[in-house]
Amino acid sequence: MNETTKYKMLIQREMMKGYTAAYVQAEPTDQQQKLPAPGALKAAGNGKRIPLPLDFQDAVSNRNLLSLIRERESCRKYSKEAVPLNTLSFLLWAVQGVRRMAGRGEKITFRNVPSAGSRHPLETYLFIRNVEGVAPGIYHYLPSGHQLELWEDDPDYAEELTEALNGQDFAAEAPVLFVWSAIPYRTEWRYGWQSHKYILLDAGHACENLYLACEASGCGTCAIGSYNQELLDELLGFMPGPSGEKDYEFAVYAASVGLLP
Repeated sequence: MNETTKYKMLIQREMMKGYTAAYVQAEPTDQQQKLPAPGALKAAGNGKRIPLPLDFQDAVSNRNLLSLIRERESCRKYSKEAVPLNTLSFLLWAVQGVRRMAGRGEKITFRNVPSAGSRHPLETYLFIRNVEGVAPGIYHYLPSGHQLELWEDDPDYAEELTEALNGQDFAAEAPVLFVWSAIPYRTEWRYGWQSHKYILLDAGHACENLYLACEASGCGTCAIGSYNQELLDELLGFMPGPSGEKDYEFAVYAASVGLLP
């Protein structure tokens, strides 16, 4: 291992610690400076919206927490049957559903997964190939109204997505691929340098909820951490490269989903 690689690894390790001397806050956070808070939710676009059912109790076939934890595992093979819409609705609710909003002015959200300071920097996108009653394409989840909005009307993205996922065709061809993006400033506004550790922890919380929700509803899932950043961001229409803009957004995690075979 050369010295340049060692130095880069050291920086990444210090980021994971979060509170070491290397990350002492040199200046007050934007919250401490009383600068306006970023919005808790990404504004909806102009795409067609699909209301998601909230009566998804029938989607849950296993409610035994002990067995869910014991039997949870990654699954890379899926049934050719369409994922029922109420099952997808349940998975989205479990992963990023909003329980309530609170606060004055820019409100914060309380959701079904934990997040540092309830900042919830993640957005959820879906590459849908085979969901009951939903045309193939790329969708964005609107958690406050529990809706999907059509993000990109692209029914045949498998080849591009396979390349973006570093050749993992099982994920690109899954009935649904979840992709979580981060809008870092939501967390940076409050926590400054410590934010990036928290954002990655938040992504882990979301994906673990997806694993348990899939196990409860007869689905399988597989977390995807290997992907081409530029290609996946491009597919989702995000601006390429590093940026200091407050609304900057990029992919951080993914997971394939389908009914168990």
